[in-house]
Amino acid sequence: MGLKIEQDYNRFKNIVKGKIRKELKEYISRSEMFGKQGKDIVSIPVPQIDLPHFKFDHNEQKGVGQGEGEEGDVIGQADGQGEGSGKAGDSPGDHIMEVEVSLDELAEMLGEELQLPKIEPKGRKNITNLKDRYTSVRNVGPESLRNFKRTFQQALKRQIASGTYNKANPIVIPERRDKRYKSWKTTKKPEASAVIIYMMDVSGSMTEHQKEIVRIESFWIDTWLRSQYKEIDSRYIIHDAEAREVDRETFYHTRESGGTRISSAYRVCLNIINEHYPFEEWNVYPFHFSDGDNWSRDDDQNCIRLLEEELLKRCNMFCYGQVEGIYGVGNFKQVLDESFSIEQNLITSEIEDKEGIYESIKDFLGKGK
Repeated sequence: MGLKIEQDYNRFKNIVKGKIRKELKEYISRSEMFGKQGKDIVSIPVPQIDLPHFKFDHNEQKGVGQGEGEEGDVIGQADGQGEGSGKAGDSPGDHIMEVEVSLDELAEMLGEELQLPKIEPKGRKNITNLKDRYTSVRNVGPESLRNFKRTFQQALKRQIASGTYNKANPIVIPERRDKRYKSWKTTKKPEASAVIIYMMDVSGSMTEHQKEIVRIESFWIDTWLRSQYKEIDSRYIIHDAEAREVDRETFYHTRESGGTRISSAYRVCLNIINEHYPFEEWNVYPFHFSDGDNWSRDDDQNCIRLLEEELLKRCNMFCYGQVEGIYGVGNFKQVLDESFSIEQNLITSEIEDKEGIYESIKDFLGKGK
């Protein structure tokens, strides 16, 4: 009985996950989707799922009940009337349940939905390196892996037990059944590592709504890249007229009132890469989000120079997302588009609203760099 229930439960979970997969484009723009994120799973509220329930017999067919009572007796009613107010409704309520989905499953769904190619990491060629470790002994194996010490010990124990061992003439002759061989276990050793460097404008023109868009998109970027690399670091930079590195919580909940100098963030990013993530060993992914307003044309040129001479040479790809807000949008994306060709490893994307996250993720991750 218990096995049958578990099978039904697993079947129902698969139905729910199929609904998530089918409507993933809608879920991508919803912040409540990852409101309860654990280490390896995320709880997703799934509305409009038909849960098992009793169904009223509209054909008024007779049924058989058990227990005491007569037809017409009130069931489940406490003494006195209830305290509720208002008229009874005739429509069913929305059924909302939460289903737990692993981040690997989400990444797989995202890759299928957006048709994302697998990433080909730069630096070291392989994402993981298979390494054999000899951890045990077994009775069969190739002669090249014979463990001579264990074989001798086994033969000696057998001869002593059978009484054929002669102390005066201590000759130990192993038989086939005495032979022992080294046994190995294959383990995956991370060979290619990656770092994601998130940068965001937190000046007065960036609203909470825009930062929420950044948070949602960053979640999906993180989910996909972590499915491609076994080891990954995340670093966070905020900037207005000046930039500084912060932790994740500060990154998403800081708002300043100053102006915007984008080059300050690019310099901090470059310092982090140079000090901690040499490109020969790391795959580097900077993502910068702002509303496109910059201090001056001179600073636009400073950014172009930093990208062209330094940053693009140290990155798998450099991504810039321009988030539209209530104050309009600046022209920094246009500056980048006019300065760099599509063949270079700089990708820009315009994000008008939450619905634009879907296409923006595809812009950033669709090249498999």
